[in-house]
Amino acid sequence: MTDPIEPSTSTSDLNPNPIPTTFLHPRREPFEHGLLPIQKLIFTDPVQALTPLKQKLASSSTHRVDSAALAEALQISSDHARLVLDTLASVLHSESDPLVTASPNDVDSVGADLRDLILFLYIQSYKRLLPRSHKDSVAVADVWPSTSAFDGYLSALSPLQLVRSNSRRFMPSQADEEVHQLSYLQKHLANIVSLLSEPVEGEGEESLVLTVEGFEHLGFLIQFGDKGSELVPLSQAAPFFANSDPDMPAVPVPASQVHDWLLQNIASSLEHVTERISAKENGPPSGSDQDVAMADASPSSTKALPSARNPCFIEGVSKSSYVKQASDLKNSSVKVINCHDSVIYILAPLRYATIYGCSDATIVLGAVGKAVRVEHCERVHVIIAAKRVCIANCRECLFFLGVNQRPLIVGDNHKLQVAPYNTYYSQLEEHMTEVGIEATINRWDETLALGVIDPHDSLSHPAGVSDAQAELATRLDPDQFTNFLIPTWFEGESIGSTKDNPFPLPDAYMTSQQRKLKNLGEIKQILRETPLEENRKRELSCALHVYFKDWLYASGNIRQLYCLQGTTGS
Repeated sequence: MTDPIEPSTSTSDLNPNPIPTTFLHPRREPFEHGLLPIQKLIFTDPVQALTPLKQKLASSSTHRVDSAALAEALQISSDHARLVLDTLASVLHSESDPLVTASPNDVDSVGADLRDLILFLYIQSYKRLLPRSHKDSVAVADVWPSTSAFDGYLSALSPLQLVRSNSRRFMPSQADEEVHQLSYLQKHLANIVSLLSEPVEGEGEESLVLTVEGFEHLGFLIQFGDKGSELVPLSQAAPFFANSDPDMPAVPVPASQVHDWLLQNIASSLEHVTERISAKENGPPSGSDQDVAMADASPSSTKALPSARNPCFIEGVSKSSYVKQASDLKNSSVKVINCHDSVIYILAPLRYATIYGCSDATIVLGAVGKAVRVEHCERVHVIIAAKRVCIANCRECLFFLGVNQRPLIVGDNHKLQVAPYNTYYSQLEEHMTEVGIEATINRWDETLALGVIDPHDSLSHPAGVSDAQAELATRLDPDQFTNFLIPTWFEGESIGSTKDNPFPLPDAYMTSQQRKLKNLGEIKQILRETPLEENRKRELSCALHVYFKDWLYASGNIRQLYCLQGTTGS
């Protein structure tokens, strides 16, 4: 078949078993994890700003832009230039790109491919879809189980009122976001194609052409492939490059031809997704809103290439423990949404993770090789081993971090604390190696704060606050630092070699841990050596029990006992 991608959904009467149409989809990663609230990266007229920038930076024979050149060209700080490179690396479509494979010490000098950088800078003008209120208040109430053994004490300490759930922010559905992203690409496609094109002698619209190499860089923003199927390489999806002789350089194609073909495919995809949304809204309600939104929001085929198009959703967990292990996840991306008063364990290697709208919970993420985003959370303890993390619009949260890059803090945050990574499970080091996290590098306390106002949202903001900086996180007092124990029975038969926290503790935290262990040993010794009558022993035991229970509730660690009531998860 010479043309594997058809813009039309019609089938051929000549073929009784036609191959299903493969639709164009936006890559979610750049839109979800690749936007930076840095004003100098956001252009009112991207083409007018990026065309001379492209010409200026194209002087390099390698067509790569290092950190110093980027800082000079955009007039940004070296910290922000490095942030751009790290962020771009986390959302690139090509795993073999030198920026993705570079060691942390080499990122500044390796730099980014100019064409990827131009596309990355272009989409900084993207506006996210507004969070929505839930259309079904009954469905919202359903995330709250009826009773729990700990309800009485926890409700007094964690006054999260049920009435608030009706106004709580909900993530836009997967389908709504896809429509929004497709519409953005449709509107800006001519500009995007022109920025990747090269001029040739001639007049009019045929004077710009796109090489197969330039065309492949569109893979940063779009992809072909559907649920349960492998992604189609972009050049093989296009009829004008699909049958090129691999031993011969492909002939450049007029930019207008590429534009028209992509526009047809975007229109077909928009029609397809819109029809699916309409059919779901008019049909009987079933499943969660995220499942309603996207037919491919379930685990993808194990044959599919890594893609965040098919994330695993963990949504609405309340007053319980929830466990996902590597054997449970065929996805490379996880989204934890609107979970409350719970402990969530995701003990698996991942590429991307999002935590959104959670409160009064403890969430453990195993190993995330690309990026984690934590947004709109309150009073949550998050334990993360990851390449990078972005924290946005959170309150009174505590982050135990094992991260190779500086934690990014954006938006309206209050009373955030950071601490070194504090747990392990037997397969942790294996998972970290699989996704490329280095235990010898932990920049947990080197937080980088950007603006309070996110220019990528569609909300209006008060005048005079656009230049305000986000509130920095404070370091957790070493005397308040405790290790977090993951129950070994969660791991089943999947036993690995990790026996301890792979991230070395800073001296102050290690000293505090050793002092606590010493004090505990001394107390045990005193109790063993002190002669007590049986009734005094019972009184002492009762007092210790009361104080321990008070600590469990006051610290929120009582949530860890939910696993004794029964753990959910697949």
